[in-house]
Amino acid sequence: FNSSIYSSIYSFYKKFKGDIRSPAVPSRVIHVRKLPNDINEAEVISLGLPFGKVTNLLMLKGKNQAFLEMNTEEVAQTMVTYYSSVTPVIRNHPIFMQYSNHKELKTDNSPNQVRAQAALQAVNAVQTGSMTLGAIDPSGMAGPSPVLRVIVENLFYPVTLDVLHQIFSKFGTVLKVITFTKNNQFQALLQFADGLTAQHAKLALDGQNIYNGCCTLRISFSKLTSLNVKYNNDKSRDYTRPDLPTGDSQHAIEHHALAAAFAAPGIISATPYPGAHAFPPTFAIQQAAGFAIPGVPGALASLAIPGTAAAAAAASRLGFPSFPGTHCVMLVSNLNPEVSRSQLSLFVGVYGDVLRVKIMFNKKENALIQMCDGTQAQLAMSHLNGQKLYGRPLRITLSKHTTVQMPREGHEDQGLTKDYSSSPLHRFKKPGSKNYSNIFPPSSTLHLSNIPPAVVEDELKLLFASNGALVKNFKFFQKDRKMALIQMGSVEEAIESLIQFHNHDLGENHHLRVSFSKSII
Repeated sequence: FNSSIYSSIYSFYKKFKGDIRSPAVPSRVIHVRKLPNDINEAEVISLGLPFGKVTNLLMLKGKNQAFLEMNTEEVAQTMVTYYSSVTPVIRNHPIFMQYSNHKELKTDNSPNQVRAQAALQAVNAVQTGSMTLGAIDPSGMAGPSPVLRVIVENLFYPVTLDVLHQIFSKFGTVLKVITFTKNNQFQALLQFADGLTAQHAKLALDGQNIYNGCCTLRISFSKLTSLNVKYNNDKSRDYTRPDLPTGDSQHAIEHHALAAAFAAPGIISATPYPGAHAFPPTFAIQQAAGFAIPGVPGALASLAIPGTAAAAAAASRLGFPSFPGTHCVMLVSNLNPEVSRSQLSLFVGVYGDVLRVKIMFNKKENALIQMCDGTQAQLAMSHLNGQKLYGRPLRITLSKHTTVQMPREGHEDQGLTKDYSSSPLHRFKKPGSKNYSNIFPPSSTLHLSNIPPAVVEDELKLLFASNGALVKNFKFFQKDRKMALIQMGSVEEAIESLIQFHNHDLGENHHLRVSFSKSII
């Protein structure tokens, strides 16, 4: 750097120092403080990525500060609100942020801004799809592999797959988890839906303790870009494949042996719960003293792991595994305001049984959806997050709520909340149903079933074209004319057709069943 560059930075800093304003006055520009000395541009940008597009960046490394400009004021407001309750931590440094007094960042083309702009360009290339995440060096500009390697050091209390899933699910959709022991250390590989979410989780959780003074998380990026999970049990799990077998019984034996070991007197003199003398097969985290991330208030406090491993294994053998310890309420945002509760229930119900739907009173673009269990919620999120519904891409995350509350008696909510727990349209209420093995992502081809013998091809094609959609192809199953495939003009048209015609009365006491197909006609 020469003196003119230092002068440029100093003059800019003078303009921004004392940049403190009330959180009640939002701005697109966010002032980030208390950054570690060795912070890089990619790490600062990653703080904003989970909320929306970062449009500009100014680094003031000498002052351990930075300014992030988001694409909209609403995105910036969401980000500041979130971080006011969940403090991000980078290399044991709690990071603080607030709105800037400035409505936009004006940066020049001086050399000190070249790296920041290059980092932004790399991130934008990833977000627009012109560059793959794997093509970017994690230590350089932007997002790394979506797979994290997690080592739990100082393992004073047992840490289960469900515990890890709950912790990391706070930051985005966890698709797969594999746990194992290597070099006498408990380790895990954990796959997120994308690399940017993985980076955000790593920044927040690396170096944190699950319990006070023990069970420290050491997190790095894996060289793998995807995990291959063969079994759903207490050692590994693929939340996108509920049909996977549990494997042999050795896992359950090992699990109960571990529980028995900790029940032995003298192994652990102080348990995480007052008065407890042994660990149950899975333990209730909400009772654990000090289960919190220092500097990240509230991030893990609401986690709970009810139930037992035996119950989970039994449920999985019956069909759709109902894994304990996972949240079953999703927050769906960016909805078309015209979308109804029943339309949401029908769409999300392809991936699990919807118990309740609540459209927000003051913001009709947001809704809470309660699924039958956490696995179904994870499955719905992994398939539907980012999917367009009536012209708008959905944003789906796990909600902080554990249930969707019905309005109290005498309190009207304009019909925005509905209970679907006894709905006849549930696809997964029968244990071992074939529906468990026929769950596929939204596609332009739909699978039709329960077609009465008298209904012919042209009738079905006319029905699906009646809402203005394009029917590109149709084919009855050769061996069973109760079933057929119909190909629509686009995935979005197929989604709208499924919502409109699932359970449509075709006569002769036959109600049409519609689901997504992996086949192409």
